[in-house]
Amino acid sequence: MEKTGNIVLFGDSAFAEIAYEYFTYDSPYNVVAFTVDRQFITKTELFGLPVVAFEDIEMQYPCAEYQMHIALTYSNLNRVRISKYNQAKQKGYILVNYISSKAFIWRNVELGDNLFIFEDNTIQPFVKIGSNNVLWSGNHIGHHTTIGSHNFISSHVVVSGFCNIGNASFFGVNSTLANNVDIGDDCLIGAATLIVKNIPSKSLIKGTPSPIDEVDTHTKFGIA
Repeated sequence: MEKTGNIVLFGDSAFAEIAYEYFTYDSPYNVVAFTVDRQFITKTELFGLPVVAFEDIEMQYPCAEYQMHIALTYSNLNRVRISKYNQAKQKGYILVNYISSKAFIWRNVELGDNLFIFEDNTIQPFVKIGSNNVLWSGNHIGHHTTIGSHNFISSHVVVSGFCNIGNASFFGVNSTLANNVDIGDDCLIGAATLIVKNIPSKSLIKGTPSPIDEVDTHTKFGIA
């Protein structure tokens, strides 16, 4: 893919490594450096590229020539990613999206900035997605749904049609929203949770863990 712009990635964690891989091999952007807060610098380079203190980033990679992506996950209910998103905007950086070439996004979907949309996401007509969201692989976002900003939607989440999701929430793997459901801000929806009615802000909904059966596999299958 032809490269049309140079970007700096905020972060040096496993997600930043994943972001580097996707931006490098499936986007029009060329990653030129990583940046983290000075107090958290533990390495001078990553993938042969410099790791620069965020406090000094605009001196080495000015926003007039470089763009940025905040490659952070959901720590403290997305608050770290929100903070760095706002700080990068204050420094004047344009925050670019990564959208997998293997995602299906209908033509009239509205998208904010600093989105990371992995492969196998299906995003249907008339969906609106705000800024600074992560949609991991394999999600379904149903028609006429609105998603706010700063959310983290993990893998194989189903959001049905006409849903409204607020800001800064986390959705665990295989969680499901029925049609016409509203989710407030700052919610944590656990894995394999089924939501069929509106959920107020700050709700914590635990997932559905499966207990270990009292009969072990050797006993059940007669293994000596």
